[in-house]
Amino acid sequence: MEQLKARIEAVLFTTAKALSIKEIAEILGEEDVEKTEEAMLELIMDYSSRPGALEIDDENGYILQVKEEHMDIVEKLCPVELKPAVLKTLAVIALKQPIRQTELKELRGSTAYEHIPELLEKGLISRNKDKNGRSFNLKTTAKFEEYFKIKGDTRALEKLLEAEKGLKDNEKEASI
Repeated sequence: MEQLKARIEAVLFTTAKALSIKEIAEILGEEDVEKTEEAMLELIMDYSSRPGALEIDDENGYILQVKEEHMDIVEKLCPVELKPAVLKTLAVIALKQPIRQTELKELRGSTAYEHIPELLEKGLISRNKDKNGRSFNLKTTAKFEEYFKIKGDTRALEKLLEAEKGLKDNEKEASI
């Protein structure tokens, strides 16, 4: 049973999405789904009975995750997924940098002002006063480049955005 628990733990450690018991059993080549479920329950008990930063969540399948009380550390190291509107604001900043906050507002609307503090807090952008001192210039940071694996080449970002737009256009055409 200990060997099966270790193998389940390895699956949970490497997956990025919640898995069902049946999916875990299939990955492990385990034919006895009940035995896999029993080992999973023991593993959950192991994690819940010891102090640590990790837990197994079983709300929508099983996934290994950081406990809520330690999320502040995780957010400092790797930003949590951004909402689509915030991501679009970040894309505009990346493509037009350095961009004045007022120009960003013209392009993205006044809600872009709400996105700036979140992007600053996550370290994805920096903000400096412009020459006349009446607005701020925004640009992406090294953390942005590291997180999105872009080494100062915004052409890669432009290509990603064009590909995403193309996929959405194709989806619209297919639904007509």
